[in-house]
Amino acid sequence: MKRLLVLPLLCAVPALVQAAEYKTDADHTFVYFEVLHNGTSTVRGRFDTVDGDIAFDRQAKTGQARIRVDMKSISTGSRGFDEHLLGADFFQAGEHPEALFESTAFRFEGDLVHAVEGNLTLLGQTHPVKLNAVRFNCYQNKRLEREVCGGDFRAEIQRSQWGMGFGLPGIPDTVRLQIEIEGVRQ
Repeated sequence: MKRLLVLPLLCAVPALVQAAEYKTDADHTFVYFEVLHNGTSTVRGRFDTVDGDIAFDRQAKTGQARIRVDMKSISTGSRGFDEHLLGADFFQAGEHPEALFESTAFRFEGDLVHAVEGNLTLLGQTHPVKLNAVRFNCYQNKRLEREVCGGDFRAEIQRSQWGMGFGLPGIPDTVRLQIEIEGVRQ
């Protein structure tokens, strides 16, 4: 009986060994957000410091990602607005200096990542988020002499779900996320 339990585990090991590991490329990885401001205009910003590790296996159609966002790296083009967003009304960056996305599943169409499902921790609360790929590609980077994979991913979240209720209902609850990410194969 013990042999029957071990055999499936041994068969699964090669699939895990095949996963390629990638480190995010800081020059090509950003998290953008946009929200409608009181029904008037769209406010946009981005986080300039995003770091993470990704592993995926195209053949096995599996993957893992752990992406960290430095909340203090926010950039909206307005220093005063950045400071407001970092404060108690929104990101509470002094108490919660980092947002974290940890994948639970990679979804593939053929060899390409179609979506990544996972959990987003923001303001000390964790909730599921699905990042849909707008595009995904891998290529051989001639300068680095390594494979680079990445793409553009989008999601919509309800900020109140993480306890960010300032300005509701005037400032809408829906926040659109755009993640541009490239990872260099290690």
